[in-house]
Amino acid sequence: MSQRMQGQPMIILGEDSQRVKDKDAQEYNISAARAVAEAVRSTLGPKGMDKMLVDSLGDVTVTNDGVTILTEMDIDNPTAEMIVEVAETQEDEAGDGTTTAVAIAGELLKNAEDLLEQDIHPTAIIRGFNLASERAREEVDAVASEVDPDDEELLKSVAETSMTGKGAELEKEVLADLVVRAVRQVTVEADDGSHVVDLQNLKIETQTGRSAGESELLTGAVIDKDPVHDDMPTDFEDARILLVNEPIEVEETDVDTQVSIESPDQLQKFLDKEEQQLREKVDQIAETGANVVFCQKGIDDLAQHYLAKEGILAVRRTKKSDLKFLKNVLDTTIVTDLDAASEADVAEGTVRRDDDDELFYVEGPDSHGVTLLLRGSTDHVVDELERGINDAIDVVSTTVSDGRVLPGGGAIEVELARRLRDYADSVSGREQLAVESFADALELVPRVLAENAGLDSIDLLVDLRAAHESGDEAVGLNAYTGDIDDSFDAGVVEPAHAKEQAIASAAEAANLVLKIDDIIAAGDLSTEGDGDEGGPGGAGGMGGMGGMGGMGGAM
Repeated sequence: MSQRMQGQPMIILGEDSQRVKDKDAQEYNISAARAVAEAVRSTLGPKGMDKMLVDSLGDVTVTNDGVTILTEMDIDNPTAEMIVEVAETQEDEAGDGTTTAVAIAGELLKNAEDLLEQDIHPTAIIRGFNLASERAREEVDAVASEVDPDDEELLKSVAETSMTGKGAELEKEVLADLVVRAVRQVTVEADDGSHVVDLQNLKIETQTGRSAGESELLTGAVIDKDPVHDDMPTDFEDARILLVNEPIEVEETDVDTQVSIESPDQLQKFLDKEEQQLREKVDQIAETGANVVFCQKGIDDLAQHYLAKEGILAVRRTKKSDLKFLKNVLDTTIVTDLDAASEADVAEGTVRRDDDDELFYVEGPDSHGVTLLLRGSTDHVVDELERGINDAIDVVSTTVSDGRVLPGGGAIEVELARRLRDYADSVSGREQLAVESFADALELVPRVLAENAGLDSIDLLVDLRAAHESGDEAVGLNAYTGDIDDSFDAGVVEPAHAKEQAIASAAEAANLVLKIDDIIAAGDLSTEGDGDEGGPGGAGGMGGMGGMGGMGGAM
């Protein structure tokens, strides 16, 4: 890049840099963003397909969870990464709806491209999208139905809708019941009458070898560990439990030390000293009155022997997350220095060993914590099951705390689109076209739901529009029957907060992309083609994703 000054070119960018401007920059960005949306569209809905993601180490992930797909892919394009952030924000804020948010963002940009070709300025499109986004979120609140946190059937419908199309679907009735019961057990009512869900008191543990229908909800904590010594007792009705984050081993020096031993006596003294150190640590534990120890660090073989002789059950290498959960369940502290350990650090409870499952069940006298023990036939099945259950827990929690639900199956999107088109008549200027484009983009959801179910999306959309024009706000697509019917009656229910978040995130991401008219890169913007500045190599030479390494293999 250079500018002429008094006949001499002034170089302000390095020779390896690349610049894409104006329309080419907009095409470049929109192409990259749409490619991300296309990557996850086919996973949407109850009939959505899965993606197989293989990382550089050969590890395989099979999933249709939008945020998992986008974060696992090796994306190397700045615009594409901005769209991935939409999915991550949606996951953090609402727990589900990531595919919907990304798909709407991609469709908004596709429609914006048509407006740009009509010489409508990006700022007018952005203003129109902002107006439409605000209005759509207001209409979500108007359409939403209040939900009673004690309405278990409705909460189960929310959970089942979230699981539909995922690995958890085959046993969704059993799992939805577990999810609702789990969330209700960790929900507390605040002084102002609102409900707060404390997910810190809910933990998921997984196990392979059995079917998903054998999953259980257990009070207290489940620890997937073995006793450190075969002679230790494993069941305690009156357990006195100590949580330790210090190795029960010989203390190592901070610097490299050499010990010179010249005789057998010296060696024996050295070994005796180590044995004494370990004996003291075990005595410190015994003096607290503890008969069960969960240790985050290692336990020396000799210490294991002494603990077994004292009748103390010890578990080593307990996961940090498990130890923190035990701390919540038992309402106790984690000891980081055995020298300062006392009886006050010991918690009462019960410890039971299930030898078939090789698990410890730990309960406190007033356990607030619950563990959802998920079972599946293989590791891949369990991993996908866990992702689906996590989403279900998040949406049920959101529904309980937010207190609003919407009809699913594309019903809310068609209703919002109808209301936005009515609203567009009151919008002056070119922003009106942007509001109408926003309405069209929302209808992508029922269209894709129909396409993924192998149905005619055009006919179904016409039928849905007609039903909503006649006042049936809750009518959506039933992907199983191929018909349109009342989504509430069909049990297809979504949390209102997740939909508001998806609309807001999609609009903001689309506007962020549209606002860029100049891309200045220190190196190549593309992994394919050289191209001139701002020419086809800049926008078209992206190879579909602008250097989205590994993307081709993932999709």
